[in-house]
Amino acid sequence: MSSFASLLADVRSCTLCAEHLPLGPRPVVQLHPQARILLAAQAPGRKVHETGLPFNDASGDRLRGWLGLSRESFYDPELLAILPMGFCYPGKGKSGDLPPRPECAPRWRSALLERLTDIRLTLVVGQYALAYHLPEERQGVTQAVLNWQKYWPTVVPLPHPSPTNNGWFSANRWFELELVPLLRERIAELVAE
Repeated sequence: MSSFASLLADVRSCTLCAEHLPLGPRPVVQLHPQARILLAAQAPGRKVHETGLPFNDASGDRLRGWLGLSRESFYDPELLAILPMGFCYPGKGKSGDLPPRPECAPRWRSALLERLTDIRLTLVVGQYALAYHLPEERQGVTQAVLNWQKYWPTVVPLPHPSPTNNGWFSANRWFELELVPLLRERIAELVAE
């Protein structure tokens, strides 16, 4: 078994799907073996690709608000591991970014997850992370989020915080009224540990 540092270096230098990436490879992850919270996301957007900082965009602002975390806490790898399903920006599609590249998760995900041995809460963000982490939730993101109590307090399915989902948030006001306050409390407990 390779060391965590060696594995992370291999991830950061990955070019597995370079020929399919419009801006070239730039794996964006945030990992530390002592992280207590895992953020299982989809794939970096263009702005994240440019800066190399995960959730460094409007989606990240909304997500940090949901979690009640400052930027400093959010970007503390010993608190929060950020492991998207695809590590590089996949490019633009007709209605937003393309799905995460399919090569990434099979190549890296298991090896990384097995080294994150102190995770106490997994936040599953969006449909691609949901399919991997909660495969029994086959009726979509909305139904999975409605079923959040089945997984509480160790796993929380979340909609993607993208501004393109504003319609979802308008139609599902319960999410920010009921689930978000409980999620903030749970995060605060883990920050205090």
